[in-house]
Amino acid sequence: MTCMANRIRRARRVSGFSQQQLARMVGVQRSAVAQWEREGGTCPSVHHLAQVAVATRVHFEWLATGRGEAAHGDDRLQQALTTAELARDELEASVLALLRAMSPKRRTVAYRLLRTLT
Repeated sequence: MTCMANRIRRARRVSGFSQQQLARMVGVQRSAVAQWEREGGTCPSVHHLAQVAVATRVHFEWLATGRGEAAHGDDRLQQALTTAELARDELEASVLALLRAMSPKRRTVAYRLLRTLT
């Protein structure tokens, strides 16, 4: 399960908002959103967290705790958020996207290369 900071970041990114745009929607400074998205950063108030949930169209419970479904009946958003949960950070997300874009044969070669490096 990811931390709240990662869930806020993923909800924002999947919804297509910049930190500045989300900040405007919630009524805070961009730096507040940056803090919320940083592991070990500050946590939003319940009021602001609810506003983030509404703006990004995710369930408040998922955003706050990581439990339950992420999205409100939007299968594409749910799938995007579920897929994002597989990656722990931006680098893993990038590697996962690259692997998914490869043919099965190239994916196998990439896997073997990674196994060799570990």
